[in-house]
Amino acid sequence: MSRWRARHLAPVFALLLLAGCGDKPGQPAAAAPPAVTVAQPVKRTVTDWDEFTGRFEAVEEVQVRARVGGFVTSVEFRDGAIVHAGDLLYVIDSRPFEAVALQADGQLSDARAKAELAKRELDRALTLVQTSAVSESVVDQRRQTLQAAHAAEMQAEGALKAARLNVEFTHVIAPMTGRASRHLVSAGNLVQGSEGNATLLTSIVTLDPIYIYFDVDETTYLKNNRLWFEGRRPSSRDTPNPVQVTLTGETTPSHDGKMDFIDNRLDVSTGTLRSRAVIPNKDLSILPGQFGRVRLIGSAPYEALLLPDTAIATDQSRKIVFVVKGDDTVEARAVTLGPLDEGLRVIREGLKAEDRVIVDGLQRARVGAKVAPHAAPAGNKP
Repeated sequence: MSRWRARHLAPVFALLLLAGCGDKPGQPAAAAPPAVTVAQPVKRTVTDWDEFTGRFEAVEEVQVRARVGGFVTSVEFRDGAIVHAGDLLYVIDSRPFEAVALQADGQLSDARAKAELAKRELDRALTLVQTSAVSESVVDQRRQTLQAAHAAEMQAEGALKAARLNVEFTHVIAPMTGRASRHLVSAGNLVQGSEGNATLLTSIVTLDPIYIYFDVDETTYLKNNRLWFEGRRPSSRDTPNPVQVTLTGETTPSHDGKMDFIDNRLDVSTGTLRSRAVIPNKDLSILPGQFGRVRLIGSAPYEALLLPDTAIATDQSRKIVFVVKGDDTVEARAVTLGPLDEGLRVIREGLKAEDRVIVDGLQRARVGAKVAPHAAPAGNKP
């Protein structure tokens, strides 16, 4: 009986032994595919922009100079203040000019009296010549005397007007509205008038609107010119094309404007074309001399696919994105990039609208390997 049991139980023990040897403790199970976040490219109408560095300049600038010489008696504006057209800026001692005006007024009165006397004498001679009491030559002399008296009267009137203008010029007024610089001459100093080297008193610049000048390279100019010939972009010479300006320290454009001027020739030393845009400056925050980045419309509107820059990787000299195929394996796709548009990068070539692109978890993706894709939340989609 024992031999039979041993003969029949031996295979069972062997099977149990083999099973125990195959079940090695601590062996890990197969790893699950890594989780990644995917999203389809955003499709929308975009417009390309060309970007340049520019400098702001005032639309109008005036150097305020003395028009008459004399001693400055007072300064009537605050340094750096906004002044309006007609505001009093300086007062120059007017007493010498008032004395000259008084003298000119007396000379005019004398000239008028002489002209009146000459007229009466001519009238008397015209009456007497009818009775042959005086000769024709006397009439001619008195007529010439009256003409000379009228000429002297006109000269006296001109001298009086000039003298009164000089009195008026002793009050230096602002020729336009704008922000004044500091006063360059203090009260008590002697200034020179327009008859010599006129003394500079201060300057005034307008602030709203304000110009920004920038130089367009020849390549961009030729590209835009070609688009204009093809009817795909209006010319800034004929159309106030929109511009966007980013100030120093800003990351996004903060001011909108429009093109205002393009020069008639390229600078031969730099190969650039001087251009100008006009920017509203209601809060007067932009000052002449500041720098800004100018974005100028560079294409006609077109449909484009866009992705966040975080979804784009670099493979040596290529730009690639990782696309999850239908079987959840990863494929590297070479793409051609365009400009940024509202924080997303334009993809010119290499993608389709239905592609599932990995936007988060790129470091866990391997080309040809499977992944566990999860759609990006609605608020986080590119």
